[in-house]
Amino acid sequence: MPDPRERRSNGHEPPAPVEISPDVVRSFRSQLTPGEDVIDPSTWAGSIPQAQGIAPRVRIGRSRWFNLLWLLPIVFVALIVAVAAAKGLRNVAPVERFIARYPGTIETAGARTTPGFPAWVGVQHFFNLFLMIFIIRSGLQILADHPRLYWTRHSTPGKEWFRAQTAIPNDPLWTAKQDSIRLPRQVGLPGLRHTIGLARWWHLGTDAIWLLNGLVFYVLLFTTGQWRRVVPTTWAVFPNALSVLIQYLSLHWPTENGWVAYNGLQLLAYFITIFVAAPLALITGLGMSPALSARFKRVSKLLSIQTARSMHFMVLVWFLAFIVMHVTLVFATGTLNNLNHVYANRNDESWIGSAVFAASMLLCGVAWVAATPFTLHRPRVVQRVGFALVGPAQRLFEHVDSTPGEYTEEDISPYFWHNGEYPDSDEYTALFDGNFADYRLRINGLVANPVDLTLAELRALPHHEQITQHFCIQGWSGIAKWGGVSMQTIMDLVKPTPEAKWVVFYSLGDGADTGVYYDAHPIEQMSYHLTMLAYDMNDEPLSFGHGAPLRLRNETQLGFKQVKWIKGVEFVADFTDIGGGYGGYNEDHEFFGYRQSI
Repeated sequence: MPDPRERRSNGHEPPAPVEISPDVVRSFRSQLTPGEDVIDPSTWAGSIPQAQGIAPRVRIGRSRWFNLLWLLPIVFVALIVAVAAAKGLRNVAPVERFIARYPGTIETAGARTTPGFPAWVGVQHFFNLFLMIFIIRSGLQILADHPRLYWTRHSTPGKEWFRAQTAIPNDPLWTAKQDSIRLPRQVGLPGLRHTIGLARWWHLGTDAIWLLNGLVFYVLLFTTGQWRRVVPTTWAVFPNALSVLIQYLSLHWPTENGWVAYNGLQLLAYFITIFVAAPLALITGLGMSPALSARFKRVSKLLSIQTARSMHFMVLVWFLAFIVMHVTLVFATGTLNNLNHVYANRNDESWIGSAVFAASMLLCGVAWVAATPFTLHRPRVVQRVGFALVGPAQRLFEHVDSTPGEYTEEDISPYFWHNGEYPDSDEYTALFDGNFADYRLRINGLVANPVDLTLAELRALPHHEQITQHFCIQGWSGIAKWGGVSMQTIMDLVKPTPEAKWVVFYSLGDGADTGVYYDAHPIEQMSYHLTMLAYDMNDEPLSFGHGAPLRLRNETQLGFKQVKWIKGVEFVADFTDIGGGYGGYNEDHEFFGYRQSI
């Protein structure tokens, strides 16, 4: 076998076309298996055991870890100390004068002339709460699939700043899928281990509605003048906020008049939530998109996927803290009046607002409880509805071509996670033991010149090289140098017919539920500069764990679509009659989407 690192001349003659019968073309398809339409937890994801994780921890220094459960007693003690200190400060003359000067609420003349809340505020308030149930639960489920967070661009074990899983074992082929953990079914959505495909549909689909709802909210906020309630217009808001904090902690509540205006602390909390946290959730979410990161290099340099992922998590923490404090103070400072303000648009002590609130909570509770069983029994509905909501954006982003140059060899990750089900068939074992001397890549389907290519013939084709970042759907990432042949070169060789719209890649390995692993890609992406068949990784032949002898790189898509251990490529008009008909193995069996550019 030729030296795999030997570079061939671009003038080398390509292999001659070969005749491939229809039976041979169909042979790959006969090895596929359709997925189920109902989830059986006992057999889900190849019967992956439902591993628990550990209590969340943050890293202190290089190797020490702090268990975040200790925050519960620490915060409790700190709160007691803060209350005692605030009570003492209330008797100090300068503090008394400070509170008298800044009582907490700034009531403008405009606020006094137009008090109260329009009906749309109550509707928006409830709808936002309803959507956040699914956004938060599915977000936690996504985090559980790779329960580690990093500030570095790389996902090197031991370098994470947050984890809810033990240190990875001393196993060179430990996979990211094995590293995932389960969540209780009424916490995560849907709660089973490695259900990230369905969790993403819930998360991204609900996000799409939440963003539309937020846009409507912004428009109404500024066209009705309600923005004055949540946007600071004077620096006096800061001393007033401090005054309110002291009064709350001293358990001597400030005079509230939320019907007219929020106090300074409320005003700042609402402003940060509406105008900082919410936009940051969108920006950091898009920062995890492989298509956008590959295209907008300068932004990606500053906001890497791992930085975006960590910041996205911090936004979640802010939302959770805001919800806890908001609900606590609503009930502690006048339940009936506060609920009437938002839910009944009235300023009195009647029970109308409480009744509407109770009904809304009943609806939220039913939806909360029903979400997991519905997902397990109707996963295809979740998949289809999610794609209907997110598909247009994914189609828009995946048409963004890119060029190399963002990374250099100095950026290559010191650790690149393994993933997928390793091939263990007799066919692959024989090829591996023979150093792939008998390997053949079959390229057929709707092409004028079907071919069988040896590894030597692939290496003889014009060499393509790129240093790019891998985006796994689970959340980890890694930069590597890939060497191989451009898919444009392959298409120039086989000459797809006009009817060919999709390109299907078949693996020598099976998926978790048996049956050959495969995935379909739009044919237009095959001409992208960063789409290639790689046989080298970091100037060495591909290792067994990373897809030897050949794997796909399509940098506008997530990692599960980068088929490894490739044995065949088929050009087709449609993929609906291939496998389960959803565009790939994980799409068929684990309800992923065939378009995954975000």
